[in-house]
Amino acid sequence: MINDTIAGVSTAVGNSGISVIRLSGPEAYFIADKVFKGKSSVSDQKTHTIQYGKIISGQNKEVIDEVLLSKMEAPRTYTRENVVEISSHGGYTITMSLLNLLYNNGARPAEPGEFTKRAFLNGRIDLSQAEAVMDIIQARTQRVSNVAVKQLEGSVSQKLNEIRERIIVLLSNIEVNLDYPEYDAEEVTLAQAGKETKGIISELDGLINSFHFGKLLREGMEVAITGRPNVGKSSLMNRLTRKNRSIVTDIPGTTRDTIEEFVNIKGIPVKLVDTAGVRDTLDQVEQQGVERSIKAISEADFVVILTDISQGFLPEDEVLLNKVLVRQKP
Repeated sequence: MINDTIAGVSTAVGNSGISVIRLSGPEAYFIADKVFKGKSSVSDQKTHTIQYGKIISGQNKEVIDEVLLSKMEAPRTYTRENVVEISSHGGYTITMSLLNLLYNNGARPAEPGEFTKRAFLNGRIDLSQAEAVMDIIQARTQRVSNVAVKQLEGSVSQKLNEIRERIIVLLSNIEVNLDYPEYDAEEVTLAQAGKETKGIISELDGLINSFHFGKLLREGMEVAITGRPNVGKSSLMNRLTRKNRSIVTDIPGTTRDTIEEFVNIKGIPVKLVDTAGVRDTLDQVEQQGVERSIKAISEADFVVILTDISQGFLPEDEVLLNKVLVRQKP
């Protein structure tokens, strides 16, 4: 059982219109009553209601901020604990003042992800749903968000439970046939058991494949654009990103460092990496750029090699192609 009460910011810390601070735990109402003054105490406030009031600090009753306080009683809360959410004005100073006030009155600073951790430990969500919460927060595209919401609603958990039930039924039928042959139970033949097992394996393979695709959606893919100097890498980068992200000139070796930009391709976040032109050079700065290009090539999921069609496929292009073909992605 979790006995302490935690406090943390549920919104991004910084300049904003509203900042939401959450208290969760057995002492949430008691701590809130120490600092909040409204028409009624937090303890007497009806669950799942909001009231206006002020946050008061110290013996001199100094007003820290005017806020709206939401009260939610367990178990109908995100963490299945007693929860208080204080909606204050945004801004770093106000937010930290309120947090420190709660800490000084008995709350413990919440660790990163601890509200979701408590929801998991208290049986509010399972591990798959807990992962979905983070995916929703970090989603770079609407497609990623949609997939994560379905997972949060229990689509993966439901599928796993269905597979688990099929395995339990299969094992139970086999055990009954083996241990109690005298019972009038439906006989399970080897062919039937094999067919059901293959069906279960097929379902599991489908989940594994969906995991790989989900990983691609969450983490995206990295595409390195490489080639000799001045073959159009930066122009391609600008065209794909629809912005002047890379400097384009007729002078070879203009790009000295890798330039990264995310684009959304059919809901999949793709990190494009424009690299310095790969060639032998005595320029130490350009040489460092070439080394970073080789590193980007080794780390990318996909590599696009550009060549100048007017010059044909040169020996330098072949050397670069061989570097790509033998690369070992970490």
